[in-house]
Amino acid sequence: MEIHQLRYFCAIVRAGSFTRAAEQLGIAQPSLSQQIKRLEKDLGTTLFERLGRSVRLTSSGEGLHQMALGILQQVAEAESRIAALNEGYDSLRVGVIPTIMPYFIARKIGDFLRRYPRANPQFREETTSQLVEALQAGEIDLAVVSLPVPKADIVCSELFREELLLVVPRKHRLSGHSLVNLQDLRNERLLLLKEGHCLRDDVLTACTRAKAELRSVFETNQMESIFELVRSGFGLSVVPEMASSNAAGCTLVRLQTKSYRRIGYIRARRHLVSRPMREFISWLRSIAKGE
Repeated sequence: MEIHQLRYFCAIVRAGSFTRAAEQLGIAQPSLSQQIKRLEKDLGTTLFERLGRSVRLTSSGEGLHQMALGILQQVAEAESRIAALNEGYDSLRVGVIPTIMPYFIARKIGDFLRRYPRANPQFREETTSQLVEALQAGEIDLAVVSLPVPKADIVCSELFREELLLVVPRKHRLSGHSLVNLQDLRNERLLLLKEGHCLRDDVLTACTRAKAELRSVFETNQMESIFELVRSGFGLSVVPEMASSNAAGCTLVRLQTKSYRRIGYIRARRHLVSRPMREFISWLRSIAKGE
């Protein structure tokens, strides 16, 4: 059993398929499959049930998964301690959720590179649950997500709170209002992100608090698809304020009962904060303050 095999194993569990895991790892799928077969042969057991294009852990696989995460955490801790002692500029591995990456990080990352020209950040974009597991497996150093993340081995630090806004077609009956109660949207067509996206949970929580009954008629992984459908008059949605620059052709309206999401970063509790991490965190805090 080798460390890279455990990393591959955990990547497949997180991705739910060999194909997606190979893409995320940047290796050929046959090579990935071969390494897992070797691992299964060494252990004398089958780790995955193949279900068409997806996979499911066997009972043996479930038993290995938590142990593999623990081993990878210890390896990541050792690596972070060595990096901290050397104070070097090793690459910084950062995860970001899709509803933050294009609006908060991608548009401003040039500023970070100018401030810290020796930095070598690497990014991956996935849902919060996937990034948490990547942290636990030592595959990334920190992640920018929507809080909270209730995990004992994860440290959460809030950066700011962001208001959620209603987005409607320009010719919608409420487009001229300055404030809207979600209850006024009863039976409207609601456009949502798919399950797994924390913004979806934030939107549904806002609707529940306002005792609003809306019909979900479309679910997607892409925020831009939601904006396009709103522009066409197909439905409406609740979106984060940082995405407002993508709302051309739509109208943004504030909610009477204000709703927010908490934006912050998370890291593994046992992972030491290296120099590149300190620099990136400092930069996150500065742009959160508008500096």
